[in-house]
Amino acid sequence: MKKEMICIVCPRGCTLTIDTETMAVSGNSCPKGEEYAINETTHPVRTVTSSVRVTNRENVMVSVKTAAPVPKSEMFEVMKRVHAAKAEAPVKIGDVIIKDLYGTDLIATKTIE
Repeated sequence: MKKEMICIVCPRGCTLTIDTETMAVSGNSCPKGEEYAINETTHPVRTVTSSVRVTNRENVMVSVKTAAPVPKSEMFEVMKRVHAAKAEAPVKIGDVIIKDLYGTDLIATKTIE
């Protein structure tokens, strides 16, 4: 079976075609496109960005992201844990909000004094 996708690794946005049986990729202008297509077909991952409530500040949220991509198949479970998380000020950029979230950490991307 053939699958088409747009490569998002670089600004070119190549239209890739991958044969899911042989993992043969065409349409890529560079080796990164081939790697992207194979990874996206066999094990898609995403970096999660969101926000978490700061408990000791009124109406304040801190922006967060995963330090590394997490499996796309686990996105709903990841978001459940992110929505349940809370942080307490002061929060510095890079502080770990949730440790070991599907093999990575959820970190703050903003400083809240």
